[in-house]
Amino acid sequence: MFTEIVNKALRQAIKLGPSDETRKSACEDPLHAYEYALLVDKCPREDTRNAACKNPRYAFFYARQVDKGPRDDTREAACKEPKYAFNYAEEIDNCPREDTRKAACKNSEWAYKYAYRIDKKPRKDTRNAACKAIFGAYSYAQFVDKGPCIKTRSSICKNVKSGDHCELIFEYAKNIDRGPHDLTRTACCQFPEYAYLYAAYVDKKPTGETRNAACLSAYYAYLYAQDIDKMPRDDTRNAANNNWDILIKYAKNIDKGPKDDTIIIACEEPCYAYEYARTMEYPDDITRATACKDPICAYSYAKNVDKCPRDDTRKAACKNPYYAYCYAKNVDKEILKETWEAVKNTKWEKEYQKYFHLQMKEEII
Repeated sequence: MFTEIVNKALRQAIKLGPSDETRKSACEDPLHAYEYALLVDKCPREDTRNAACKNPRYAFFYARQVDKGPRDDTREAACKEPKYAFNYAEEIDNCPREDTRKAACKNSEWAYKYAYRIDKKPRKDTRNAACKAIFGAYSYAQFVDKGPCIKTRSSICKNVKSGDHCELIFEYAKNIDRGPHDLTRTACCQFPEYAYLYAAYVDKKPTGETRNAACLSAYYAYLYAQDIDKMPRDDTRNAANNNWDILIKYAKNIDKGPKDDTIIIACEEPCYAYEYARTMEYPDDITRATACKDPICAYSYAKNVDKCPRDDTRKAACKNPYYAYCYAKNVDKEILKETWEAVKNTKWEKEYQKYFHLQMKEEII
């Protein structure tokens, strides 16, 4: 209701011209006081200025659009909010001042922007204020200091809680320090991804600290071994072994051959044992025996790893009529009593007979 009354007074004044009554109503609200001065009076007055100065935003607008110059009262009002203190300094004063700087320094972003765009040089007060937030510290180092310093580095490395934060620390090390530092390395090592990236692009060599951190992830342990150590190690292998897909990659691309510990892990499941033997192109009794615990794995092992029939894989495949049929068709490639007995009286009996085009009973007898 109040806003409607003020809007009505403003519209009436725009249409009919200024009056003490409509101006008084407009001055009940900082926005409308500013608009009255700009659109109705079209000149500054103490009453509209005082009303606008109840809000930092409209104090700034009043100074820029109505007064068209700086005044102590509009500046003081604008300085109640860091953003408008900065805007006042940049657009109205067109120079740095202690009061606008002090107000801007209540916020990290505006402190950095004040140093960069108004002071155009570093100062201890703006740096300290910018360093209250990690992005402000990074931006100050990059664009104001144009290089590293203890304050920005230590500020950005405090209380690492997220990957995004860690990314900024990594960028600081790479682009601002342009080299390793114990503080940035330790901070990056709180996340396996950035431990790996730090080793790859900042240290440019392996270290125990980055390797240990990378080993908290199977994937980054594998990448560390591949790209940084460029050789297998027990610690990276053990970390990689926590993920089946990574274990296979490590065995094939880093170890470049089977190892007892990876074989043991692969043999925890029939499908893993089969995939390990197939990927490594290495048939052996241990992986075969594990694969034979499941008919499909036994059949697949015979077809793709052994590439020949064996009694053990056949026996295991025959626990399922379909894989008994597949074994006869693709591995044995002939009729054998064991596979026939497995498919007999199942829906795969006709397929078996059809494929071999034989009178099964006569042949087997």
